Amino acid sequence: MSGRRLVAALLTLSTVTAVTGTLVTVPAVAAVPTAVAGVTAAADAANLPVDAEVVSVGDTGYLTSRKDDAGSAVLEWHKYADGSVSRINSGTVGYDSNSDTVVTSDDGGSMFVLTNMKGATPTYASINVGAAVGGGAKLVGVVNENLFVSVPTTEDYHDLYQLSSVNGTVRKVKISSRPKNIDYKVVASHGNDFVVLGSVREPYIPTDRIVYWYAKSNVGSGSVLDWGGSSGTAEWDQSSTGALTADWEAWVHAAQEGGLEISAKKLGTATVTRFPLTGDLTRAVVAGVVGDTILYGVPGTATAETPSPLYARSLTDAAAQPYKVLDNFSSVAHAPDGTLLVRGFGSDGDGLFRITGSGDTRPQVALEATTGRVMAVQFTDSQVPAAIDLEKAGSTPSLSWTLSRGNAAVDVTLTHIGTGKKLTKRLDAPVSGRFTFTWDGLLDGVSAPNGAYTWKATATPTDGIGGPASISGGFQVQRQANAHDLNDNGSTDVIARDSAGGLWRDDLFDWPVGGQAKPARRTKIGTGWQTYRQIEAVGDIAGTSHGDVIALDGSGSLYHYLGRGDGTLASRVRIGGGWGGYKQLAGGSDLNGDGRSDLLATDTSGVLWFYKGTGSSTTPFAPRVRVGGGWGVYNQITATGNIAGGAGGDLVARDTSGVLWLYLGTGNPTAPFASRIRIGGGWGAFTQLVGAGDVTNDGRPDLIAYGPGGTAVYRSTGTATAPFSRQTTTLYTGEGTKFNSVA
Repeated sequence: MSGRRLVAALLTLSTVTAVTGTLVTVPAVAAVPTAVAGVTAAADAANLPVDAEVVSVGDTGYLTSRKDDAGSAVLEWHKYADGSVSRINSGTVGYDSNSDTVVTSDDGGSMFVLTNMKGATPTYASINVGAAVGGGAKLVGVVNENLFVSVPTTEDYHDLYQLSSVNGTVRKVKISSRPKNIDYKVVASHGNDFVVLGSVREPYIPTDRIVYWYAKSNVGSGSVLDWGGSSGTAEWDQSSTGALTADWEAWVHAAQEGGLEISAKKLGTATVTRFPLTGDLTRAVVAGVVGDTILYGVPGTATAETPSPLYARSLTDAAAQPYKVLDNFSSVAHAPDGTLLVRGFGSDGDGLFRITGSGDTRPQVALEATTGRVMAVQFTDSQVPAAIDLEKAGSTPSLSWTLSRGNAAVDVTLTHIGTGKKLTKRLDAPVSGRFTFTWDGLLDGVSAPNGAYTWKATATPTDGIGGPASISGGFQVQRQANAHDLNDNGSTDVIARDSAGGLWRDDLFDWPVGGQAKPARRTKIGTGWQTYRQIEAVGDIAGTSHGDVIALDGSGSLYHYLGRGDGTLASRVRIGGGWGGYKQLAGGSDLNGDGRSDLLATDTSGVLWFYKGTGSSTTPFAPRVRVGGGWGVYNQITATGNIAGGAGGDLVARDTSGVLWLYLGTGNPTAPFASRIRIGGGWGAFTQLVGAGDVTNDGRPDLIAYGPGGTAVYRSTGTATAPFSRQTTTLYTGEGTKFNSVA
């Protein structure tokens, strides 16, 4: 990593100036280079170079770092008073000093030059850390005109020194002396106070354990004001970053339950505000604190195609939510007055932003210097799963997209390829930097069907700069098949015929709404159905993934209506004649356990017959097999599917006195049912009992009862002794006499 990029990465922290690498020993006396080169006129400095990163800021100006056309590092001081830009020739790396002192070195070498830019004429000094404290010294921080270096000693200790130049003489103060495995870094400063972080492997602690500690000190005295963490339970760790103001001390640290969190302590109190860092923010740093607001994020680069937003959050409002301050930030420097200079881009443009604040009001963000670059909106990332499982009740899959800048409106369109039906949604402005669409699993007002989908997201700039940008892709929706599903969306469809012969389909939602089975939409799917004596939804009898319908006319002909999978039925196909001798038909249940829907029929003499499903659309049923006699006592039989966990589909039968009986399926086509079990009386109030598949989305088939007194859903319990639990429903409310056939 180049010196400039290393600084850009490090200085996104709060006053962090640690540089890796071992310094070499240099002569005790070294020539001081010319610190300041020619001054660029203010008129030529109106725009900030696009690749410039902010390094340090004082009362009179700020320092930036960039590369020239030859790839060499360029450090420049930007003066507030006249807008002039002065090139600093004393080094290739600059450090955040929180002052008008520009601290530079040649890629972290032993020689550091301190140039005071506050006056009309710069003054400078140099510090040779190798000569001052010995070889192997490593710079770990800069605060005002003071360098902090870590030095290994012959006693296997690491000393932390504070170095400053006083009238050409290097003044050194030892701040700490710890075992040799110590790793120091200055993580925050404010005025003359600073916080230094260390990690050490103490002799009495197992080798796999490191003690982290921090100390607050003052550059004037070198004295330690506050210690913490020596017990090994400190919340700091070596990835920590922090901020220090007159009112707050804040830091990122490892959370006890895992991951990272931000903690902020109100100085002078014991109050600590904490919140976790999740998702994209697990590598976040503390950029600073202004007023009572903390700013944080994962720093990117000035020329990033994938933005790295800067977020803010109140430290005094317990219910506060984070919000985005800039669409991207790459470096931060901290001014002596407590404001921040941030390199990034947002709704006001691309450049250098000053962030100020007081109290708990939202911070002010003002563009200090612009690059003049027009940031065209573009998608930089999309998170859309390849497969979406909507089978679980209340499934709300999340789809999200990231833009290069946030001041744009995003519209998302989902299209089901099979039907062409679409859903378009305008997304809310993001809180976490990503535009997120939480899908409720509905399309065109009903449960979304299975199959292939395309998605398209379009971002339109709200500031009028540039045109829209789009991104697209696809995914598959997965829902389990339902025997009474005609439009392939996994939910039950109930069909009903009115007195005029119109056939209607009520598509229920795939899971209860407000604890009730609720219809999503009613659609008329046919006319002329008054010619049929009986209509039965029989599930998939032709090898498709959705349900079919059979109908018996007055002449004894049985017809098959193939479900198209879009909620409509294909033209009828005659199965055969001679069915007029049957009083009742019951289909839609797999009675022999072969995975296909079968059919039951009772004749006028009370014999029950079994028709095995073949899976063929032309001959959907095999020749009949006699089950047994005595079924004439029942005025309604209904195939419910497997409601009690047996080997095959079950049957309920209502006798003429209104008692309902359960016949558990055995899976044996010659003797498909066990002895009957009494469910209960009072079922004569209903005109239709419908085995309706899994209405409640709990994995078990249910029963719908329709009659002049109302409609109810009888949810399967999975037990044979009490197989149903009644639930209210809005299906057919007030329509108990409207339909003469329900299936």
